[in-house]
Order: sequence, then structure tokens, then C-alpha cells
Amino acid sequence: MKDDTLLIFDTTLRDGEQSPGASLNTPEKLEIARQLALLQVDVIEAGFPIASPGDFEAVQIIAREVEGPVVAGLARALPLDIDRAAKAVEPARRKRIHVFLATSEIHLKFKLKKAQKEIVKQAIEAVRYARQFCEDIEFSPEDASRTEPRFLVEVVQAAIDAGATTINIPDTVGYALPDAYGALIAQLKAEVPNIEKAVLSVHCHNDLGLAVANSLAGIRAGARQAECTINGIGERAGNAALEEIVMALRTRRDVYGIGSRIDTRRILATSRMVSKLTGLFVQRNKAIVGENAFAHEAGIHQDGILKERTTYEIMRPEDVGFSRTNLVLGKHSGRHAFRERIRDLGFDLPEDKLTAAFDAFKILADKKKEIFDEDLAALVEEQVSAESDIFRLVRFHTTSGIDVTPTATVRLRKESEEPREDAAVGDGPVDAVYRTIDRITGIPCRLLDYQIRAITKGKDAMGEVSLQVEHNALVVHGRASSTDILEASARAYLNAVNKIARRQRSAPPGAPPAARGV
Repeated sequence: MKDDTLLIFDTTLRDGEQSPGASLNTPEKLEIARQLALLQVDVIEAGFPIASPGDFEAVQIIAREVEGPVVAGLARALPLDIDRAAKAVEPARRKRIHVFLATSEIHLKFKLKKAQKEIVKQAIEAVRYARQFCEDIEFSPEDASRTEPRFLVEVVQAAIDAGATTINIPDTVGYALPDAYGALIAQLKAEVPNIEKAVLSVHCHNDLGLAVANSLAGIRAGARQAECTINGIGERAGNAALEEIVMALRTRRDVYGIGSRIDTRRILATSRMVSKLTGLFVQRNKAIVGENAFAHEAGIHQDGILKERTTYEIMRPEDVGFSRTNLVLGKHSGRHAFRERIRDLGFDLPEDKLTAAFDAFKILADKKKEIFDEDLAALVEEQVSAESDIFRLVRFHTTSGIDVTPTATVRLRKESEEPREDAAVGDGPVDAVYRTIDRITGIPCRLLDYQIRAITKGKDAMGEVSLQVEHNALVVHGRASSTDILEASARAYLNAVNKIARRQRSAPPGAPPAARGV
């Protein structure tokens, strides 16, 4: 690896999926993994195979079907974990086993109840064991930023001697400050005698809002791999955001002198895909990918931009996937223009999915005068995620108003069966629709969370509904978008019901609800 190229290790599908409220099924993980490959990340950490059968299946399918990046599976420093990870990544052309073991005094005392000598021995044995399955082994001393530096040097040296090819230094609880974290990386570079035999990596959490700052400090001190997630999702306050690290290095190469292989033009499309599939919205003022990231309202700023873009923009919006102006498409637009705009937005669809998306676009164009980029992104992502649905909405009708009992009539089709229709009353039209869906599907759910927002501007804006439901202790989220908020609400609820139905179909008889993972 060239010293002026940073490896991007994306852990959206592992650490990112651990975000409270986020859960992805296998087809959704595969869709994101394919998009990450188009983004040209170097490593995809596809999951934690020992955590659940679903995690194992997702890692194995990604390893089999996604080409380009290295596919990694996470494992504790235990033979059973390593066996499971090795089996999951086995189909990959380029594979990695990522082994972690806590090293801080607080973890040793309260979690592992082991002495430092025992930890060194376990680390060595785990790395050596993993090397039986593949040559690319990453070792992470968990909670490294709170580990005694002398002991950290000892553990890192031992892991490299045992065969680790990447050493990751996690700021597991987001405790570090940039100066101290950079100094820790520099200390390891200076004091670990065999450090040149491994790639030094940074993995920072955002509990104090410093994940990106700490990562950049570590990179400046000599780290050559950054572990990050799309939109910065992850445990608690999240992880370092991939898009922010990549664009900081690109924009301030004068300071860091290092770049990455990321195709930055696909950043926005990837961000939107992850947001839709996880149900975690991106705040409007989020750096790089937020709706306001390249918006200018102040008169002084607008005047400066019109005279010279660089007066108030340090990056070109086109470089991360934004358009300077909203795309205007209508019902008279052709398939070729549609295909080209979808490609410009960073999506690479096979012909059958493109046809389905184009048909949906034509229906939407009859409802709206203008179709914006955000509309197209939502439309494409919804078409892709709906292909494995068990229940499909055929039509629905609601009645509500003052002094009127809200009533809904819904018709659903279950796969190739004849459509079924039923009706119910509720506290409002949405509640009535949901009660009717419960009756038809036989999968009654309790609504835990319901959110709605406008994707685009105008009275005919697309509305997006995101919700969470519970069925027999299983919690899933659903999402959908439409110019009709009631339709979006119905489709979002049905999206969640389909996830439960697929889970029930794949689970063995009598099996408890699947765990979310670690």
C-alpha cells in the first residue's frame, strides 16, 4: 500500500447496524454492500457472525456475491467465534478475520476478570488460530484509548508477532481527545519495534462529538486505515462518518498529504440508501450529505457564491453527488433521460429493476409537476427493497372527518394468491388502515414509533413515513414514501409486516425472535 493512500474500512453493516432503532435484513445488507463496493471502500465489515444466524447468513452472502472490497467478519478472541467468522467469510475472494479483545484496566477488572499476562496470551493464541483460515488478520485491543500505554505497546507487539497484519486502535467509548489520541498513535509508531509489519488503523466513537477529529489526528500521526460508517451511524452517538473523513482529507490534502480510493460522487446516493434502509434520518445540517450542506440563504453568501463559488463553498456539491439545481423531470420524460439521471445519482440498477423504477416514476409524474432528485432516490430505493415482499398493497380507501367514524377498506395480495379485502374502524384513518392490515395478514402489531417528513418542497412534495412496530417481542422498522401521506403510511406499515412475515417463514418451528446482535 502506498503511504499516501488511506484504506477505508466501512463498518456500517456491523457497528453501524448496532445503532439503537436500526435493524437490517439480509437483502438490505446485501444492497448496501453492493453500493459500498461501487463507492470503492477497501474493506467491508459485513457483520458479527457469531451474534445470530441472520448475521452469519448476511456475512456469508456478501462474501459470496460482492466483489472488490475485502470482506471482514468480527470475532471475539475465542476459537468458537473465530471458527464462525472464518466460515462466514470463506466464499470471499479477499477475506479478513477481525479479532478483538479488551485491554483497558476497567474492562479487565469488571468484564473479563483477567490479568494482563492472560490477555497477552489470549491475544497471541487468537491471532495464531485465525491465521489458519486466512492471512489477513486484524487485531483490535478494545478500549485502547483507556489502556495503559505501556501495556498497549506490549499487546500490539505480541499480536503482530503472532501474525496480525492490521492493528486497530479503538476509542471504544469516545473518551479520547484529538491531541492525546494522535499522540497515542505516534507512540505506537515509535515504540512498537515490529509496527512496520502491520497497517495501523483508527476506530473512533462520537460520544463527545470528536470521532472524526480523533480519526484525523490518528491519520496525521501515521495511521493508514480508518474505520468508519456511512452517516456516522453506530452505537450510542455513533462512529466517525466516512463521508466526513474522506472529504476532509480531499479538501485539506495540503495538511494531511493523503487521500483515499473512494468514488466521492457516490457518497450522497450511499448516504440516502443507508438512511432509508435503517430508518435513521440524516439531519438537515449534517456535514457533506445533509440537505443544507450546500444551501445558501443569507444574501451576502448568495452574492459571494454568484461572483465566485469558493467564497463560501470549500467543496463542489457535484463531487459528493449533489446537483447544483434540482432536476426537473415530468411525465413526458423518456426512459433514456431517466436512466442517465439515476446513474448520475450514483445508482447502478440491472435492467429489470430499472424498468420497475421507471414504471413507478411514470405513476409519480402523473401526480407531481416536478420530480426532484430526492424523489428519484426515494423511488429507486423503495422499488429495490420491495422485491421480496410477501404482502403487496393492491388498493385502499379511507373515510374520516368531524363527526365521522374513521373507516378503512384495504385490499392486499399475498404472493400469487387471490387478493383479499377487509375493512375496519379506528381512531383515525391511519389507525383504521393498520387495523385492517392486521386482520388480513394475521400479524397484529403494536405501533411503537411513527414519524413523517417531507422529502422535497412544495404542496405536492413526497412524504416519507418511518415507523417501528412490535409483534411477539420482535421489533422491526418500516418506511415508505408517496405524495399521499395515507398511502405512505400504509406502505410503511406493510413494509414492517413483510419483514416479520419473512422472519417467521425462515425461522425454525418454536424458535424465539432473533436477537439484534452485539
